[in-house]
Amino acid sequence: MEQGQVGAGQPITVKARPQECFALIGAGPMGLAMAKTLIEQGVPFQGFELADDVGGLWNIDAPRSTMYETAHLISSKRMTEFADFPMRDETAEYPSHREMKSYFQDFANAFDLYRHFLFGAEVLNTKPLQDGGWEITWRDKTGAQHTQTFAGLLIANGTLSEPNMPAFEGQFSGELIHASEYRYPTQFTGKRVLVIGAGNSGCDIAVDAIHHGVSCDLSMRRGYYFVPKYVFGVPADTMGGKIRLPMWLKRKIDGLILKWFVGDPQKYGFPKPDYALYESHPVVNSLILFHAGHGDLQVRPDVARLDGNTVHFQDGSLADYDMILAATGYKLHYPFIDKELLNWKGDAPHLYLNCMHPDRDDLFVLGMIEATGLGWQGRHEQAEMVARYIAGLRTGNAAANSIRDAKSKGYKRATGGMHYIDLPRMAYYVDKATYRKQVTDQIAALKAAKG
Repeated sequence: MEQGQVGAGQPITVKARPQECFALIGAGPMGLAMAKTLIEQGVPFQGFELADDVGGLWNIDAPRSTMYETAHLISSKRMTEFADFPMRDETAEYPSHREMKSYFQDFANAFDLYRHFLFGAEVLNTKPLQDGGWEITWRDKTGAQHTQTFAGLLIANGTLSEPNMPAFEGQFSGELIHASEYRYPTQFTGKRVLVIGAGNSGCDIAVDAIHHGVSCDLSMRRGYYFVPKYVFGVPADTMGGKIRLPMWLKRKIDGLILKWFVGDPQKYGFPKPDYALYESHPVVNSLILFHAGHGDLQVRPDVARLDGNTVHFQDGSLADYDMILAATGYKLHYPFIDKELLNWKGDAPHLYLNCMHPDRDDLFVLGMIEATGLGWQGRHEQAEMVARYIAGLRTGNAAANSIRDAKSKGYKRATGGMHYIDLPRMAYYVDKATYRKQVTDQIAALKAAKG
């Protein structure tokens, strides 16, 4: 499907009612969901997107995309898609980034979203005004700067664009890169590779290095639970993924399935997880254990120091490498807004239902949410709640006023009693069932209330 009117001029919403118009930053999956629900609720907005098309990180050509050529969705299409815009039957069960970009282009066209965004627009600064509203400054694709006042700010620029690069003791004389700089498997040709970090991207990239490099080792600080992409011939996340079970029972059943289909990763040298299943995101990969079992991959402990081409590990072992790739994740990054305005606590903004500012009704952060199996429908629900809330405040909706009161009193993250491991990337992690129930309950209340 061809893209829409990329780079189109100013949407009529800005000119018609600037005092009511919100600024929306980002045209990735979350930004598109937010745009769609704002339109449905009659809330005017102006979208800004740094790239020249929709898709966010799934647009591999975008300036800040961290996508790589061999990347595929790690959840199956039916457990990930927007409920009112299913992926085509011919789409692979685990689509590639190219299929995903096309899906988001189709989504944007289907709901007429392109005309609401300025593409090639980099938001440089946002600041609240004393008398209400926000002053937004951006640079367009010609380099010209613009400043305009908006009623509010919706941030949906994603969570996976700013590399979290660790500091290593010593110096490495080979090539040292972050996973965000990885694009093509040919980058590994003729090289002895060390991948640091065994999350989903780290394991995906390690498989590429096994196939295209001279050798590949994988350095791990802690153990992970490995989930195969298929069990009993169907995508693993479709087995019970739509049925809510008590966590103790889900762990028992899923643990048994992993024992049957994965076995014990420790026999391949992987460390044992020091946390319970689902207290961190599992690694969904069917190939990494296969290669470890075939001797194609050596598992290493954490790095102690670097010395030339030699890497010294915490257990006293050492090995020489030509390339180190740090698959060490990403950190939240909102460079266009003062950090203090986001009610930042610890490693992430502390927001009601992970998106609503406790004291402001004109500032929202969308997509700062992670949960096993949440999918884009869970994020669409977040967007719908926010859109209905904004619209409800303008019409005197009683449920919107109740949400305003509730968010001002503080909020405990929707963990569902889970004790997530203490890592920056887990600072905004939630339990899917708990979070979705809280959000959909608010949507139902906003629909039912008068005003």
